[in-house]
Amino acid sequence: MTAERKKNIIKDYEKLSRVLLLVFYDAMAVVLSAFFALFIRFDMSFGAIPHPYLDAAFTIVPFTILLTWAVFKCMHLYDSLWAYVSVRELCLTVAASVIVVFVQMVAMCIVDPFYVPRSYHFIFGVFFLLFVAGARFSYRALRILRHVIGLKNQENMTNIMLIGAGQAGRLIIDEVNHADELSARVACVIDDDRAKKGKYLRGARIIGGRECILEAAEKYHINQIIVAMPSASRRQQREILNICKDLGCEMKIVPGIYQMLNGDVSIKKLRHVEIEDLLGRDPIKVNSDDIFQYIVGKTILVTGGGGSIGSELCRQIAAHSPKRLIIFDVYENNAYDIQLELKKKYPDMPLETIIGSVRDSRKIFQVFEQFRPDIVYHAAAHKHVPLMEDSPCEAIKNNVIGTYKTAFAAMTHGCKRFVLISTDKAVNPTNIMGASKRLCEMVIQAFDAKIKEGKADEIPQLFTHLTKDDTINSQVQQALKSTKTEFVAVRFGNVLGSNGSVIPLFKKQLAEGGPITVTHPDIIRYFMTIPEAVGLVLEAGTYADGGEIFVLDMGEPVKIADLAKNLIKCSGLIPDVDIKITYTGLRPGEKLYEEKLMDEEGMKKTNNELIHIGCPIPFDIEVFLGQLNDLMEAAYKNKENIRELVANVVETYKPEYMGQR
Repeated sequence: MTAERKKNIIKDYEKLSRVLLLVFYDAMAVVLSAFFALFIRFDMSFGAIPHPYLDAAFTIVPFTILLTWAVFKCMHLYDSLWAYVSVRELCLTVAASVIVVFVQMVAMCIVDPFYVPRSYHFIFGVFFLLFVAGARFSYRALRILRHVIGLKNQENMTNIMLIGAGQAGRLIIDEVNHADELSARVACVIDDDRAKKGKYLRGARIIGGRECILEAAEKYHINQIIVAMPSASRRQQREILNICKDLGCEMKIVPGIYQMLNGDVSIKKLRHVEIEDLLGRDPIKVNSDDIFQYIVGKTILVTGGGGSIGSELCRQIAAHSPKRLIIFDVYENNAYDIQLELKKKYPDMPLETIIGSVRDSRKIFQVFEQFRPDIVYHAAAHKHVPLMEDSPCEAIKNNVIGTYKTAFAAMTHGCKRFVLISTDKAVNPTNIMGASKRLCEMVIQAFDAKIKEGKADEIPQLFTHLTKDDTINSQVQQALKSTKTEFVAVRFGNVLGSNGSVIPLFKKQLAEGGPITVTHPDIIRYFMTIPEAVGLVLEAGTYADGGEIFVLDMGEPVKIADLAKNLIKCSGLIPDVDIKITYTGLRPGEKLYEEKLMDEEGMKKTNNELIHIGCPIPFDIEVFLGQLNDLMEAAYKNKENIRELVANVVETYKPEYMGQR
């Protein structure tokens, strides 16, 4: 027998023991209530009770006991958790007791109206209710008393400030009061509703609004702050958290309104305050109707579908009823994870998971030939700036040539729309990763221009490894003449929590006790959550006519040093005291700030004020396509002058480390 099985048997035995004890107690309550009903009726003199009344009362007792068990069982009074009894259980207990007394009275009256004195039934009912309700509610009272006494005897007690005197706050206080294993108490409650000031919530005093937070933290020696405002907007929560973050207290938050509606608010469900909570804006909303109409019933391919952005694209696409979703990724572990997730959540959706590289022309052609996707979201790319600075040729091979080959395959197989996931690092790039993404944007702009001119058949197919079958056959040539594929790019900044971003790194360093490393005290970045970015990418795709570079409004830029400090403060620690922040210097190719648009680009509006269109910078397409072939050859030969070659193509690229491989 396994340890888990033994543990379950012990729990079942304990539960059965408690129920049997309660059943026995209820039987004794009936007996004692019958005795006291006659004892009180006859002036508390046992000898004065007539024997016929005594015999009659105790003759009906077995029937009343069986009736009590049946009624209490039907009303689930043997199934309740009496450590958490509430008004509901009290009402059920009263109702069950009234039913038992009433049925007993009717039964006795049917047998003989003068079986017992008329006042017997009332007195019996009072004692019966006192016995059955008192025992059940005394269990909770004893637990609370033991908890309070235990707290008074503990030196290292956690004093909690609860922010939010609503339903969620009440549930949190109840659990803190009943948790024997928690050496904690809710010392005070904060709520901006002036009508609640001075009142008590489950024994905890509501001392005022947010203006009292700093004073109360010192007065009550607060160690932990719990924000229980699940229905508040992100902006309201941020304002509260920004007041609390400098107090040096551990901060936790009730995740969302849905948990309160599901009755799922508990200490275990609280999460620590994250950096995202302090960024300062409500979640970005997208037009789900437009996205649904655009995606529903279509076959969609996501390259890099296992990555941070790619996997979120897959999640949101799957939620909009596509005809088929194809996940394409070179890394099998990530692809497998998102495959399992989507199969579990959408078992009826046709899903294909294919392992392969966008650099493999024949594999890409095979995928397009087999599934004929209507829409492609091209998220496959090398994105890590310092790593690409060390391996610049890989950035060209994977990002530029991979994009070219995937776009070429889409164009020749009747794909309706090709959406490139780009980055703000493509604007005036100082690193090879940003320059490679600008080259990707130029690829899709060149393809779109050729299609609109009706000259798509002039676009050369790039072959990295020339073999006998690597020639453009007549079917491909014919397809290029009639292709109508719309090529667009969507450009945005950093996404919180993505692979390789600073937040996961900071959290890991914090867990290790520091130091947290920041490259420069003044470095700033634009941030957006992964779901927000992907939602805007999907909506931008609905606006496309071909050739646009959509730019997502990332809000105000954030100092990376401030992110690090806030993360430390959210953990109840003090920056540069408990956790050191060290500045390591800018890495190769890294800028102090990122730009969303090049100086030469203008701005056009869309129906969504957070999505803009940058006007394309003109360039000689014929020259560019010829230069791409030279870039490809240099990259596959791992030439050391690859940066100079890229700079000749991307005029806005200003590499800081010429000659570094």
